[in-house]
Amino acid sequence: MAAYLQWRRFVFFDRETVKEPSGPDGAGAKPFALPPGIAVCDSGRGSLVFGDILCGAGRCQIWFLPRSLQLSSFQAYKLRVTHLYQLKQHSILVSVGEDEEGINPLVKVWNLEKRDGGNPLCTRIFPAIPGNKPTVVSCLTVHENLNFMAIGFADGSVVLTKGDITRDRHSKTQILHDGSYPVTGLAFRQSGKTTHLFVVTTENIQSYMLSVKDYPHLELDTHGCGLRCSSLSDPSQDLQFIVAGNECVYLYQPDERGPCFAFEGQKLIVHWYRGYLIIVSKDRKTSPKSEFAGNEAQNSDKQVLNIYDLCNKFIAYSSIFDDIVDVLAEWGSLYVLTRDGKIHVLQEKDTQTKLEACKYMLFRKNLFEMAINLAKSHHLDSDGLSEIFRQYGDHLYNKGNHDGAIQQYIRTIGKLEPSYVIRKFLDAQRIHNLTAYLQMLHLQSLANADHTTLLLNCYTKLKDSSKLEEFIKTSESEVHFDVETAIKVLRQAGYYSHAVYLAEKHEHHEWYLKIQLEDIKNYQEALHYIGKLPFEQAESNMKRYGKILMHHVPNETTELLKILCTDYRPSGGNEDPGMLEGKKANSEEFIPVFANNSRELKAFLEHMTEVQADSPQGVYDTLLELRLQNWAHEQDEQIKEKLHNEALTLLKSGRFKTVFDKALVLCQMHSFKDGVLYLYEQGKLFQQIMHYHMQNEQYKKVIEVCELYGDQEACLWEQALGYFARKEENCKEYVAAVLKHIENKNLMPPLLVVQTLAHNSTATLSVIKDYLVNKLQKQSRQIEQDEQRIQKYREETTRIRLEIEELKASPKIFQKTKCSICTSALELPSVHFLCGHSFHQHCFESYSESDSECPTCMPENRKVMDMIRAQEQKRDLHDQFQHQLKCSNDGFSVVADYFGRGVFNKLTLITDLPSGKTATTIEAGLQRELLIHTKRST
Repeated sequence: MAAYLQWRRFVFFDRETVKEPSGPDGAGAKPFALPPGIAVCDSGRGSLVFGDILCGAGRCQIWFLPRSLQLSSFQAYKLRVTHLYQLKQHSILVSVGEDEEGINPLVKVWNLEKRDGGNPLCTRIFPAIPGNKPTVVSCLTVHENLNFMAIGFADGSVVLTKGDITRDRHSKTQILHDGSYPVTGLAFRQSGKTTHLFVVTTENIQSYMLSVKDYPHLELDTHGCGLRCSSLSDPSQDLQFIVAGNECVYLYQPDERGPCFAFEGQKLIVHWYRGYLIIVSKDRKTSPKSEFAGNEAQNSDKQVLNIYDLCNKFIAYSSIFDDIVDVLAEWGSLYVLTRDGKIHVLQEKDTQTKLEACKYMLFRKNLFEMAINLAKSHHLDSDGLSEIFRQYGDHLYNKGNHDGAIQQYIRTIGKLEPSYVIRKFLDAQRIHNLTAYLQMLHLQSLANADHTTLLLNCYTKLKDSSKLEEFIKTSESEVHFDVETAIKVLRQAGYYSHAVYLAEKHEHHEWYLKIQLEDIKNYQEALHYIGKLPFEQAESNMKRYGKILMHHVPNETTELLKILCTDYRPSGGNEDPGMLEGKKANSEEFIPVFANNSRELKAFLEHMTEVQADSPQGVYDTLLELRLQNWAHEQDEQIKEKLHNEALTLLKSGRFKTVFDKALVLCQMHSFKDGVLYLYEQGKLFQQIMHYHMQNEQYKKVIEVCELYGDQEACLWEQALGYFARKEENCKEYVAAVLKHIENKNLMPPLLVVQTLAHNSTATLSVIKDYLVNKLQKQSRQIEQDEQRIQKYREETTRIRLEIEELKASPKIFQKTKCSICTSALELPSVHFLCGHSFHQHCFESYSESDSECPTCMPENRKVMDMIRAQEQKRDLHDQFQHQLKCSNDGFSVVADYFGRGVFNKLTLITDLPSGKTATTIEAGLQRELLIHTKRST
């Protein structure tokens, strides 16, 4: 029970008297006056509705007062109107009145939208009599769905009309309640599909369930109220039935009694308006009267109108009036009708004005809870509420109630800057309050990285592991903090297991691996975690952390790299299930991972070359270098031979064609002779092969190289002769072999051979005797052949000259009878040539390319002419060269220019000679080589 005297009083309404509209002259308007005799009233559908009793005009009217204050009326009854009920959602008015003397009340239903002779259409009339005994109607109510109407009587009866109340045919009337005490109030309550009817008498209160057959009822209380002292609240009070007794005001649900408020005084009128309870009661200064005499005139009485806010427990308005007829609600205001015909309007102030008016008083008296409730009930915006919470929190903080203060500050989250609160609670003794605030800040997803850092530091300072785990182990959809920041803070505070959990849960792979490798040093777990990652992330993390893992867990790391570079599929099933084929990384990019782990590197590279023949070239290059290193450093002969074969096999795999120079350099660096020679052979570097044997003075190998590759590069024999000629020891056997091949292939002039061998002190005439004899014999035979050929050419020339002279001096007789092209008999016209060929004219024109040349002799003639032109060009070129050489001041530049044009044969030199030779010997060798090619060119 709430004590009425403890409730605060406010003035949330402005009171004014309704005045008539101003005239055209602008003179002050006088108070508006209702017609005399007003007995009942109601409101709705934009009008105030009044009913009067028999007046001087001899008829009883129902009046309508719109907002424009232009009264209109129509005759509803002949004697009096006793009850009116205007529906709020329909233009239907229900009235009860009398047309004749005696107890004979009539119920009329009016459709205000339809007209009958200028008046509203009366759709239904029936007598209001419960059974056969006439009695006075005490109250009336109608359901907004037009399917229920209840009429209460002074004898305690209640008549219920079910169906369409606007028509007689579609409704059914029955006695719902039959009691001994006058019925003083009725009200329908609709909750979903359930309909209840509250019935209150002077002695009890009952509830009927109309949505169930037989209408079961329940008695709610054993005391009642007077007429017009009950009402139904709105949804803000859960549609409770309000009953006002002289001692208290009671609220009822359909099945039980609710709260009770101690409002003393004799209640005359009760209404509910927009969350307010309106009570008109007798002023305590006057004598009380009967509670069932609410309709009687009380001209000398003063009455108090109070407007209560039951939720917030304060009085929104209180004022004294003279003899109130009723209180109506329309157009967003309250209208108070008094017996003198005046209308007083109570206009509710706007929310901001009300709050400003009461806030100062409430704050000054530290009534923050009431201020908050008031602001909420009037739907103050969140900014305004936040300011009240802040001031309330400041008040509690200043009083030392830090727990209460933090609760108010929490209610400001989202509006008040968090730093305002955080600064107040940075003291170590208030860290639990700060923790509560930061927790709520995170729950509302309004925390930044700094707030997360601060909250985690609070947990660690408090050593509250349970709260810390609860904070970080929320589901992914409920994360309200920056995960990366949390991981950093936990790692810094030494909570590695929590940091690892957070990193793994939210897939911060880099942080997970950092903590595992740098802090926990759990290398095996880190490697296992990488194996569960998607391909791209596994690849990048192995590049980043591969060296560390290789140092501590080399075997496992090597195995993972093998899988990653061949057919990778995450062990945890994190990859796209629709991807059937595994992915593979570039194995060459992981070679740096194996620094200082040559054994694992060799195993990795050999695995890659076996399972993936198209591995990158860098894999083969590194494997070759690794095998050569192992071969060079191995001491055991058997193992060395095995390594030798492996390296040579790799060279012969054909994978080094594009990187020939690199492979050659590797073999030379490690003195891998067989590999060097193999690569020389593959690169057709025959001179280098011979030079290699020359350096090692392997004479037989030099001869073998010449025999193998001399056909492809003839200068090898010449170089071999020069090499043996420079040797001081006895090399007659090898010189003879070289001379024999030079003789057979005619590779050098004899004079140059003699000059070459003249530098060898051990080479005697007997070495070249056979060579010179054979060469002279061949030259003699060649001279004889040349002389015979010259004689033949001379005779041929003489013959041709005689023919020319004959053609010039004697006529030519053409005796050909057949065409030289078609071999058919010649017919005129024909064409004859001095060479003796004859043609039909049409054959000649078809096959001849020139009118002056014989088609048969033309191919041979062209060959001859081409040879002549070529000789002339060579002669001209030689003459031009000789002329430029004689006229130029720098003859060497002329020779160099012609060399650049390719006029002379390319000169081949051996640039590297066996060690121990002097510069003079080298220069002499170069001169001999130049002489060889010069002779060959001439």
